[in-house]
Amino acid sequence: MVDKLPGPSAELVEAMKRYAAADGTHETTIPSLRIIRSSQVSEPVHSVYEPSLCIVAQGAKIAMLGEESYRYDPSSYLTASVHLPIVGQVIEASPEAPYLCLQLQLDRRGLLDVIQTAGLSAPAEPGARRGLVISRMNDGLNDAVIRLVRLLDAPQDIPVLAPMIIREIIYRILQSDQGGSMRQFALIGSHAQRIASVLEQLNRNFAKRLCIDDLAAEAAMSKSSFYEVFKEVTGMSPLRYQKQLRLQEARRLLLSSSMDASDAAFEVGYESPSQFSREYARMYGQPPIRDIRRLRDSL
Repeated sequence: MVDKLPGPSAELVEAMKRYAAADGTHETTIPSLRIIRSSQVSEPVHSVYEPSLCIVAQGAKIAMLGEESYRYDPSSYLTASVHLPIVGQVIEASPEAPYLCLQLQLDRRGLLDVIQTAGLSAPAEPGARRGLVISRMNDGLNDAVIRLVRLLDAPQDIPVLAPMIIREIIYRILQSDQGGSMRQFALIGSHAQRIASVLEQLNRNFAKRLCIDDLAAEAAMSKSSFYEVFKEVTGMSPLRYQKQLRLQEARRLLLSSSMDASDAAFEVGYESPSQFSREYARMYGQPPIRDIRRLRDSL
Protein backbone atom coordinates (compact mmCIF):
# COMPACT_ATOMS: atom_id res chain seq x y z
CA MET A 1 0.00 0.00 0.00
CA VAL A 2 1.37 3.41 -1.01
CA ASP A 3 1.15 6.13 1.65
CA LYS A 4 -0.84 9.16 0.61
CA LEU A 5 1.32 12.24 0.23
CA PRO A 6 0.28 15.30 2.26
CA GLY A 7 -1.61 17.83 0.21
CA PRO A 8 -4.22 20.59 0.41
CA SER A 9 -7.57 19.48 1.83
CA ALA A 10 -11.08 19.64 0.42
CA GLU A 11 -11.67 22.55 2.80
CA LEU A 12 -8.91 24.55 1.13
CA VAL A 13 -10.23 23.75 -2.36
CA GLU A 14 -13.73 24.92 -1.47
CA ALA A 15 -12.45 28.09 0.21
CA MET A 16 -10.35 28.98 -2.82
CA LYS A 17 -13.32 28.40 -5.13
CA ARG A 18 -15.37 30.86 -3.09
CA TYR A 19 -12.77 33.60 -3.30
CA ALA A 20 -11.93 32.89 -6.94
CA ALA A 21 -15.35 32.30 -8.47
CA ALA A 22 -14.16 33.07 -12.01
CA ASP A 23 -10.99 32.34 -13.94
CA GLY A 24 -8.09 34.75 -13.46
CA THR A 25 -5.84 36.10 -10.73
CA HIS A 26 -7.71 37.33 -7.65
CA GLU A 27 -6.24 39.63 -5.01
CA THR A 28 -7.45 38.96 -1.47
CA THR A 29 -7.88 41.01 1.70
CA ILE A 30 -4.54 39.57 2.85
CA PRO A 31 -2.21 41.92 0.91
CA SER A 32 0.45 39.38 -0.04
CA LEU A 33 -1.98 36.57 -0.93
CA ARG A 34 -3.47 35.85 -4.36
CA ILE A 35 -5.65 33.03 -5.67
CA ILE A 36 -5.35 31.91 -9.29
CA ARG A 37 -8.04 29.89 -11.05
CA SER A 38 -8.27 28.34 -14.52
CA SER A 39 -11.07 26.11 -15.82
CA GLN A 40 -9.05 24.85 -18.77
CA VAL A 41 -5.58 23.84 -19.80
CA SER A 42 -3.69 26.95 -20.91
CA GLU A 43 -1.24 27.88 -23.60
CA PRO A 44 2.30 28.68 -22.40
CA VAL A 45 2.21 32.08 -20.69
CA HIS A 46 5.31 34.26 -20.28
CA SER A 47 5.59 36.14 -16.99
CA VAL A 48 8.06 37.13 -14.27
CA TYR A 49 7.77 35.24 -10.99
CA GLU A 50 8.47 37.45 -8.00
CA PRO A 51 9.87 35.91 -4.80
CA SER A 52 6.89 33.83 -3.74
CA LEU A 53 5.40 30.56 -2.58
CA CYS A 54 2.98 28.79 -4.94
CA ILE A 55 0.74 25.99 -3.65
CA VAL A 56 -1.63 24.12 -5.98
CA ALA A 57 -4.82 22.91 -4.30
CA GLN A 58 -6.23 21.33 -7.46
CA GLY A 59 -4.88 20.62 -10.95
CA ALA A 60 -1.27 20.94 -12.05
CA LYS A 61 1.10 23.40 -13.71
CA ILE A 62 4.49 23.39 -15.38
CA ALA A 63 6.93 26.30 -15.00
CA MET A 64 9.76 26.45 -17.54
CA LEU A 65 12.94 28.28 -16.57
CA GLY A 66 15.50 28.39 -19.36
CA GLU A 67 15.79 24.80 -20.57
CA GLU A 68 14.39 23.30 -17.36
CA SER A 69 10.83 22.26 -16.55
CA TYR A 70 9.27 22.22 -13.06
CA ARG A 71 5.94 20.46 -12.44
CA TYR A 72 3.93 21.18 -9.31
CA ASP A 73 0.58 19.84 -8.12
CA PRO A 74 -1.23 19.21 -4.79
CA SER A 75 1.58 16.94 -3.55
CA SER A 76 4.25 19.63 -3.99
CA TYR A 77 4.86 23.37 -3.84
CA LEU A 78 7.06 25.84 -5.68
CA THR A 79 9.23 28.56 -4.18
CA ALA A 80 10.81 31.34 -6.21
CA SER A 81 13.56 33.09 -4.27
CA VAL A 82 14.32 35.78 -6.87
CA HIS A 83 12.69 37.49 -9.86
CA LEU A 84 12.68 34.97 -12.70
CA PRO A 85 11.24 35.13 -16.25
CA ILE A 86 9.10 32.00 -16.50
CA VAL A 87 6.99 30.28 -19.12
CA GLY A 88 4.06 28.78 -17.21
CA GLN A 89 1.40 26.38 -18.46
CA VAL A 90 -1.60 24.91 -16.66
CA ILE A 91 -1.63 21.24 -17.69
CA GLU A 92 -4.49 19.84 -15.57
CA ALA A 93 -7.77 21.75 -15.31
CA SER A 94 -11.45 21.45 -16.23
CA PRO A 95 -14.70 23.31 -15.49
CA GLU A 96 -15.59 20.57 -12.99
CA ALA A 97 -12.16 20.55 -11.33
CA PRO A 98 -10.50 23.92 -12.06
CA TYR A 99 -6.85 24.60 -11.47
CA LEU A 100 -6.55 26.43 -8.14
CA CYS A 101 -3.28 27.96 -6.96
CA LEU A 102 -2.44 30.03 -3.92
CA GLN A 103 0.44 32.51 -4.36
CA LEU A 104 2.01 34.13 -1.31
CA GLN A 105 4.54 36.89 -2.01
CA LEU A 106 7.72 36.76 0.07
CA ASP A 107 10.16 39.50 1.00
CA ARG A 108 13.78 39.16 2.04
CA ARG A 109 13.37 41.10 5.28
CA GLY A 110 10.63 38.73 6.43
CA LEU A 111 12.77 35.72 5.54
CA LEU A 112 15.80 37.14 7.30
CA ASP A 113 13.77 37.93 10.42
CA VAL A 114 12.54 34.32 10.69
CA ILE A 115 16.04 32.97 10.00
CA GLN A 116 17.52 35.07 12.79
CA THR A 117 14.70 34.37 15.26
CA ALA A 118 14.87 30.62 14.65
CA GLY A 119 18.68 30.57 14.73
CA LEU A 120 18.83 28.87 11.33
CA SER A 121 22.33 28.64 9.88
CA ALA A 122 23.48 29.17 6.34
CA PRO A 123 23.83 26.07 4.12
CA ALA A 124 27.09 24.24 4.67
CA GLU A 125 27.90 23.80 1.00
CA PRO A 126 29.44 26.75 -0.88
CA GLY A 127 28.07 28.33 -4.00
CA ALA A 128 24.57 29.34 -5.07
CA ARG A 129 21.58 27.24 -6.04
CA ARG A 130 18.72 27.64 -8.48
CA GLY A 131 16.27 30.40 -7.61
CA LEU A 132 13.32 28.10 -8.37
CA VAL A 133 12.68 24.96 -6.29
CA ILE A 134 9.99 22.28 -6.08
CA SER A 135 9.49 20.67 -2.67
CA ARG A 136 7.21 18.00 -1.24
CA MET A 137 4.16 19.25 0.63
CA ASN A 138 4.10 18.44 4.36
CA ASP A 139 1.41 18.42 7.04
CA GLY A 140 2.81 21.38 8.99
CA LEU A 141 2.86 23.67 5.96
CA ASN A 142 -0.53 22.43 4.79
CA ASP A 143 -2.08 23.20 8.19
CA ALA A 144 -0.63 26.73 8.28
CA VAL A 145 -1.85 27.50 4.75
CA ILE A 146 -5.38 26.35 5.58
CA ARG A 147 -5.44 28.61 8.65
CA LEU A 148 -4.26 31.56 6.55
CA VAL A 149 -7.03 31.07 3.98
CA ARG A 150 -9.62 30.67 6.77
CA LEU A 151 -8.81 34.24 7.79
CA LEU A 152 -10.49 35.45 4.60
CA ASP A 153 -13.77 34.58 6.34
CA ALA A 154 -12.77 36.71 9.35
CA PRO A 155 -11.35 39.97 7.95
CA GLN A 156 -11.27 41.58 11.39
CA ASP A 157 -8.63 39.02 12.44
CA ILE A 158 -6.34 39.53 9.43
CA PRO A 159 -4.21 42.46 10.76
CA VAL A 160 -3.27 40.52 13.91
CA LEU A 161 -3.21 36.87 12.85
CA ALA A 162 -2.11 36.94 9.19
CA PRO A 163 1.45 38.18 9.90
CA MET A 164 1.93 35.44 12.51
CA ILE A 165 0.66 32.68 10.23
CA ILE A 166 2.80 33.96 7.33
CA ARG A 167 5.84 33.80 9.63
CA GLU A 168 4.94 30.21 10.44
CA ILE A 169 4.63 29.39 6.73
CA ILE A 170 8.06 30.90 6.07
CA TYR A 171 9.47 28.93 9.01
CA ARG A 172 8.03 25.67 7.60
CA ILE A 173 9.57 26.38 4.20
CA LEU A 174 12.97 27.24 5.65
CA GLN A 175 12.98 23.99 7.64
CA SER A 176 12.21 21.82 4.61
CA ASP A 177 14.78 19.80 2.68
CA GLN A 178 15.05 22.65 0.16
CA GLY A 179 15.02 25.39 2.80
CA GLY A 180 18.76 25.91 2.52
CA SER A 181 18.27 27.33 -0.97
CA MET A 182 15.96 30.07 0.28
CA ARG A 183 18.22 30.84 3.24
CA GLN A 184 21.05 31.54 0.78
CA PHE A 185 19.06 34.27 -0.93
CA ALA A 186 18.12 36.00 2.33
CA LEU A 187 21.53 36.10 4.02
CA ILE A 188 23.33 39.39 3.40
CA GLY A 189 26.69 38.98 1.68
CA SER A 190 26.10 35.53 0.22
CA HIS A 191 26.69 35.05 -3.51
CA ALA A 192 23.01 34.21 -3.98
CA GLN A 193 21.86 37.36 -2.17
CA ARG A 194 24.17 39.55 -4.26
CA ILE A 195 22.79 38.03 -7.46
CA ALA A 196 19.26 38.58 -6.12
CA SER A 197 20.04 42.28 -5.72
CA VAL A 198 21.36 42.47 -9.29
CA LEU A 199 18.19 40.78 -10.56
CA GLU A 200 16.04 43.39 -8.82
CA GLN A 201 18.00 46.10 -10.63
CA LEU A 202 17.69 44.33 -13.98
CA ASN A 203 13.93 44.09 -13.54
CA ARG A 204 13.72 47.83 -12.88
CA ASN A 205 16.17 48.86 -15.64
CA PHE A 206 15.92 46.18 -18.33
CA ALA A 207 15.73 48.80 -21.11
CA LYS A 208 19.25 50.03 -20.34
CA ARG A 209 22.29 48.65 -22.16
CA LEU A 210 23.64 45.56 -20.40
CA CYS A 211 27.21 45.83 -19.09
CA ILE A 212 28.50 42.64 -17.47
CA ASP A 213 31.48 44.46 -15.94
CA ASP A 214 29.18 46.89 -14.10
CA LEU A 215 26.88 44.12 -12.89
CA ALA A 216 29.84 42.05 -11.67
CA ALA A 217 31.21 45.07 -9.81
CA GLU A 218 27.79 45.66 -8.24
CA ALA A 219 27.81 42.04 -7.04
CA ALA A 220 31.44 42.39 -5.81
CA MET A 221 32.53 39.45 -7.99
CA SER A 222 34.94 38.88 -10.82
CA LYS A 223 33.35 38.85 -14.26
CA SER A 224 33.78 35.09 -14.64
CA SER A 225 32.42 34.31 -11.15
CA PHE A 226 29.46 36.63 -11.67
CA TYR A 227 28.55 34.96 -14.94
CA GLU A 228 28.82 31.48 -13.41
CA VAL A 229 26.75 32.28 -10.30
CA PHE A 230 24.16 34.23 -12.31
CA LYS A 231 23.61 31.25 -14.59
CA GLU A 232 23.40 28.87 -11.62
CA VAL A 233 20.69 30.99 -9.97
CA THR A 234 18.61 31.79 -13.06
CA GLY A 235 19.33 28.92 -15.45
CA MET A 236 20.31 31.38 -18.18
CA SER A 237 22.90 33.99 -19.12
CA PRO A 238 22.49 37.67 -18.14
CA LEU A 239 21.87 38.56 -21.81
CA ARG A 240 19.11 35.97 -22.19
CA TYR A 241 17.56 37.07 -18.89
CA GLN A 242 17.40 40.69 -20.04
CA LYS A 243 16.10 39.67 -23.47
CA GLN A 244 13.18 37.76 -21.93
CA LEU A 245 12.29 40.72 -19.72
CA ARG A 246 12.37 43.10 -22.69
CA LEU A 247 10.26 40.89 -24.95
CA GLN A 248 7.68 40.21 -22.24
CA GLU A 249 7.27 43.93 -21.59
CA ALA A 250 7.07 44.67 -25.32
CA ARG A 251 4.32 42.09 -25.71
CA ARG A 252 2.41 43.63 -22.82
CA LEU A 253 2.72 47.11 -24.36
CA LEU A 254 1.55 45.91 -27.77
CA LEU A 255 -1.42 44.06 -26.28
CA SER A 256 -2.57 46.83 -23.94
CA SER A 257 -2.04 49.91 -26.15
CA SER A 258 -2.09 51.15 -29.73
CA MET A 259 1.71 51.24 -29.84
CA ASP A 260 3.27 49.82 -33.00
CA ALA A 261 6.10 47.27 -33.04
CA SER A 262 8.88 49.80 -33.69
CA ASP A 263 7.83 52.05 -30.83
CA ALA A 264 7.54 49.06 -28.49
CA ALA A 265 11.02 47.93 -29.53
CA PHE A 266 12.57 51.30 -28.68
CA GLU A 267 10.57 51.54 -25.44
CA VAL A 268 12.10 48.31 -24.08
CA GLY A 269 15.65 49.09 -25.20
CA TYR A 270 16.06 47.72 -28.72
CA GLU A 271 17.91 49.93 -31.19
CA SER A 272 17.00 47.82 -34.23
CA PRO A 273 13.31 47.09 -34.99
CA SER A 274 14.33 44.24 -37.30
CA GLN A 275 16.37 42.58 -34.55
CA PHE A 276 13.42 43.04 -32.20
CA SER A 277 11.06 41.35 -34.66
CA ARG A 278 13.43 38.41 -35.18
CA GLU A 279 13.90 37.82 -31.46
CA TYR A 280 10.20 38.34 -30.75
CA ALA A 281 9.26 35.71 -33.35
CA ARG A 282 11.87 33.33 -31.96
CA MET A 283 10.37 33.63 -28.48
CA TYR A 284 6.65 33.74 -29.30
CA GLY A 285 6.50 31.81 -32.58
CA GLN A 286 5.19 34.68 -34.72
CA PRO A 287 6.20 38.27 -35.61
CA PRO A 288 4.80 40.95 -33.26
CA ILE A 289 1.75 42.08 -35.27
CA ARG A 290 0.54 38.55 -36.08
CA ASP A 291 1.10 37.41 -32.50
CA ILE A 292 -0.84 40.32 -31.00
CA ARG A 293 -3.68 39.87 -33.49
CA ARG A 294 -3.92 36.20 -32.50
CA LEU A 295 -3.90 37.08 -28.80
CA ARG A 296 -6.65 39.69 -29.22
CA ASP A 297 -8.78 37.26 -31.22
CA SER A 298 -8.40 34.60 -28.52
CA LEU A 299 -9.36 37.11 -25.81
